[in-house]
Amino acid sequence: MILNLRVDHKIADIHTMEKISKDIDELFWKLQEKYSIGEYVEISTCNRKEYYIHSDYISEDEKLLSHENQSIIIEYGQSAVMHLLRMTSGLESMIVGEDQILGQVKDAKHKAMKNHHCGRVLDAVFTKAIHVGQVVRNKTNINKGSVSIGSAAIDLAEKHMGSLDEKSVLVIGAGKMGRLVAKALAEKDLHAIFVANRTYYVAVELAKDLDGEAILFSDLERYLAEADLVISATSAPHSIIDKERLLGIDRTYDELMMVDIANPRDISEDVIDLGVKLFNIDDLREIADINTQLRIKEFGEAENIIDEEFILLKESFKIMEVDDILGSLRASMEEIRQRETQKASVKLADVDGSAKILDNLTNSIVNKIFFDISKKVKNAAKEENAEILEAAEYIFK
Repeated sequence: MILNLRVDHKIADIHTMEKISKDIDELFWKLQEKYSIGEYVEISTCNRKEYYIHSDYISEDEKLLSHENQSIIIEYGQSAVMHLLRMTSGLESMIVGEDQILGQVKDAKHKAMKNHHCGRVLDAVFTKAIHVGQVVRNKTNINKGSVSIGSAAIDLAEKHMGSLDEKSVLVIGAGKMGRLVAKALAEKDLHAIFVANRTYYVAVELAKDLDGEAILFSDLERYLAEADLVISATSAPHSIIDKERLLGIDRTYDELMMVDIANPRDISEDVIDLGVKLFNIDDLREIADINTQLRIKEFGEAENIIDEEFILLKESFKIMEVDDILGSLRASMEEIRQRETQKASVKLADVDGSAKILDNLTNSIVNKIFFDISKKVKNAAKEENAEILEAAEYIFK
């Protein structure tokens, strides 16, 4: 069975996301302890936390999966897979059509493969999901002129500040999300842009692309004093800016706007007490809704592609189910062939190459017999002909 545990932006605000993400981790590790799960992929982004699990032992009746927390979504089988296909297609994103989720899913799969917990089933599912995401983007306009969380943050800033022309902007975090912010800022006529990152040389590289200035993380206070807009997107496990830190800065706080697009959040809510205008991922929903309305006509075509590809995925699983049977049959036939060929070779006394001729002949016979059997069993799998499959399993095993 394939199982999906998740919390995402559709049912949870950022505060709930931070809390429930930890609950989902705890639930997963309880399942891991009980069932020794060998196949799983974890996806963690600024607005979702998910686990995909494949196990032959976990059932829908599992008591650990019976919970009262309405913010944890648990889906099984087809529903779980369809969610993944929709997600890689950009239909489940806060910013519909954004491309970042496709890269995030690829990274999650790569990490699972590297750590040896993405087996044959999840490998097939995630390979299909990534393919579907690419097809949807190639055959529809779902991502045409698409925005990202980063550019949505800039749109939000302009909505509340007006034009960013001649403004000083501080970007904290030079990872993937920070780069998306920077990409959107590159189109603005800013007075100055500063980039801070715990790894300084990463900040240097990004600042160079922006014609901006990289700063040391230890110098944040100095540049917080000068910035009109601060956008923070680090992967820190706790807040990096709070009221106490800002109190040591000589500036007018009500002229400062901060946009926190990190999860967990980088900026403590208590900065509002000083008059700072603070926004987070939840505040991007209005920008996201406008983006969704612009792309809603693409949904139907994208969903048709997803449905067609899901049918192909189900067929591949049916073939996968009989591959073990066919593999055993092939191995058995090969063992018989080699044994009988060896007996015949002794009798023929390989003086004129007759043993090689005999080996080629018997190999050819096995291949031809096995081809017909394999083709018919796979066709039966595609057509869901249970009687033939049961008979094949009984005979060949």
